[in-house]
Parts: sequence; C-alpha cells; structure tokens
Amino acid sequence: MSLDSLSRSCYTEDHEAFRDTVRRFVAEQLEPNAAKWDEDGIVPRDVWPKAGELGLLCPTVPEAYGGLGLDFGYNAIVDEEIGYGTDVATGFSLQSDIVANYIIQYGSEEQKQTWLPRMVSGEVITAIAMTEPGTGSDLQGLRTTAKKDGNHYVINGSKTYITNGQNADLILVCAKTDTEVQPAWKGVSIILVEASRDGFKRGRNLDKVGLDAADTSEMFFEDVRVPITNCLGEEGRGFIYLMSELPQERLGIAISAQTAAQRAFDMTVDFVRERKAFGQPVLDFQNTRFVLADLKAKLQVGWAHLDWCIARHIKHELTPVEASGAKLWHTELQGDVVDKCLQLHGGAGFMNEYPIAKQWRGARVTRIFGGTSEIMKELIGRSL
Repeated sequence: MSLDSLSRSCYTEDHEAFRDTVRRFVAEQLEPNAAKWDEDGIVPRDVWPKAGELGLLCPTVPEAYGGLGLDFGYNAIVDEEIGYGTDVATGFSLQSDIVANYIIQYGSEEQKQTWLPRMVSGEVITAIAMTEPGTGSDLQGLRTTAKKDGNHYVINGSKTYITNGQNADLILVCAKTDTEVQPAWKGVSIILVEASRDGFKRGRNLDKVGLDAADTSEMFFEDVRVPITNCLGEEGRGFIYLMSELPQERLGIAISAQTAAQRAFDMTVDFVRERKAFGQPVLDFQNTRFVLADLKAKLQVGWAHLDWCIARHIKHELTPVEASGAKLWHTELQGDVVDKCLQLHGGAGFMNEYPIAKQWRGARVTRIFGGTSEIMKELIGRSL
C-alpha cells in the first residue's frame, strides 16, 4: 500500500522525489519501533537527529538559518507519509509546521540564529504551550502571567496537554504580559522559555486514549525568570500571531487525518478480502462493498479538496476560514472512516493487536486538538 496511486496536482517531481526519502525513513526508523515507543509513551530523542539529517525537520526554514528554504509542500509530504506509513505520533509536525513558522515570522535575528539551525538538525526539540487547565480553546482566558521585573519576565502558571512536553528543550509559552488591558487578547504575548530555566518543571506524561507514543504533558512555571529579549515579536501581539499561524497548524492536522483515514481504509480492504464468514470472504457481502464504496468516494473527494488547500497554502492564499473548514471536514472524515472500518473487522477490530484498534483510538483526538470541531464550525459560521 502507498499513496503512489493518487494523482496529486499540488506537487512537483522534486516533491515526489523527497517523498521517497521520507517513506524510507518511516519504514526503517519509525514503524519497526512503533510498539516499543507506544509502550514507553515517548519517541526517543535520538530519532530526531536522524530525521534532521535527511531534511525531514522544518524544511521551510531559510538556508540562512540552516534549513532547506523549501515550500510547505515538503512539510505536507512528511505529514502524509508518517500518517500513512505508521501510527507513531512523532511530534515532528509540531516542530516543523507550527513552532518553526512562529520563529521564522516573528523571531528576532538572535532568536532565529540561536534556535532554527538546531531545530532543523533535531538537536533541539520544541513545544508550544497554549492550553491551560480550565481554558481549553479559549486563548483569551489565559491565567499564566509574565510580569516584568527589570530586564526580565517572571512567569507563573501551568499548562496542560502539551505535545513534546517531556522531550522539549524550548517552549513557546503563551502568557499574559498585561492583565488589565481590554479586550483581554491584547495582553497576550509569546515568551520563549528554555527547559533549563530555574522554576520550570515538567508534570506527568499524560495517560491518553490514543497516540500512545506522544509525550503529551503538564508543565509548571514557578517564578521562572527569562530575559525580556525572549519575547517573540512584539509584546501584547501574541494573540494576533496565534490567529495568523493557526491556518497552517489546522491544514497540517487535516493532512494527517486524510492520510490516516486512507491507511485505515486500505488495511480494511485487505482484511475483508482475507477474512471469511459463512463460507465466503467478508468483501463478498453487499453491505461490506457498499460501506467501502461510500468511504472510497468520500476519500476521493477528500484528496481533491486537500490538494486544493495545499496548493492555495503554498501560494499563501489559504484563508483562516478555509483552513478551519479543512480541519473540520478531514478530521470528521477520519472519524467516520476508522469507525466503519473497525466495524468491518468485527470482534478483531476491538483487539489492540489489530492496527485498526489503534487507528480508531488515535483518530478521536483530531476532532479536539488544534481547535475542536465545534470551534471550527463557529469560526466558519462567523464568516457567513
């Protein structure tokens, strides 16, 4: 099984040549270790430099900062091949699709020189700390504060559900630098916090329903002092930066959801061809064929839409509303596909030894992180 049978209008020959490199990495480095990393609850740090050496991390980083200076299509291919080739939640997309762009777009020259080359190489692993206990998708309701004390910020607060939380060397912390200004979003800033800072503590590696290898964690900040120069961009503009960069994050989630759905579908077709019931392959039953035919048609539409989104984003034309629509549609599609595919597995589908069970568990969160499906609908609705 592979994605080669798809005719992709958004990619060039160079993109597809890069795909071969990513596919080999997934097959040789990720998939053979999936079970162990799931059991450990974390992808080991030594995998990151291996990905960096092949150019799989942060391909859009300019050459001046150690990157390849490529377009987002290369990020998309990494997301696709990992999503299709394995169920391992590496955390690479968080670094490449999200954090790198914040530093490229808003970082000072010193911040870019300090962090981007090491992010590209895999020497440094990053996280972004938005979510807090009790706030969820409400970024204006942040309680973490960064108060000025001379030429430093003093950060206090807690974060939760943070991807790469155990491995992260650098955390982009969303905090209130002004707790009085109205509306509240004007007081939000993004502060770079090194994990080595006194007062920073990692909490639990959280026990999740799925994505077992992802080190999703709590974080605590108790009088953590960082220089004011660690502010990303301008103070008080953090919320604007977040809103500006969310489209790429949501597109990345849509890409991973579509490819994971295709993986589940293809595996299920293979399964029902081989599995017999009442003396015949399960695929020979009309209901099986009709369910799979419906899913195949939806996946076909999904790929066409995804290619449209990727092509628009490469040209910097994808709007926040369009990205919200992509995130909503493709994650809901993923949920529908994996649920129906699990059903076609029968009792085997409920056994963790079968890949579909893991895919079903992992799919559930995509309708939550990066903005819930309900928030996506609200954002789309406001544009009407």
